[in-house]
Amino acid sequence: MWNENRPIYLQLKERVVGMMLDGLLKPGDALPSVRQVAADYQLNPITVSRAYQELVDETLVEKRRGLGMYVTEGAVDKLLSSERERFVREEWPAMVERIRRLGLDIEQLLRATNVPPQGASA
Repeated sequence: MWNENRPIYLQLKERVVGMMLDGLLKPGDALPSVRQVAADYQLNPITVSRAYQELVDETLVEKRRGLGMYVTEGAVDKLLSSERERFVREEWPAMVERIRRLGLDIEQLLRATNVPPQGASA
């Protein structure tokens, strides 16, 4: 369930981010309590708190005193923007290199994945 090579709090944070990007957590939705997540995943509450604090620091969730943590308005847009930037900066160059090495072209790849080329109608 947890990758031993990465801190658990980061993996938990990424799970919450994934839930936001997948639409499972929407702006205004409450995150499960620290105690609940700690119990469900058998984690130290400090680990869960650290993951949640990172989300607060990135203004993806907000603390509401006495109520818990809630997804902020604009969190998904902010995540999409940063994830797209990270993809283009970190992942895409390696993909382009692999595509080049394999001698593939974009039309071939789009046909293989049933995606119509840009500008073509489906």
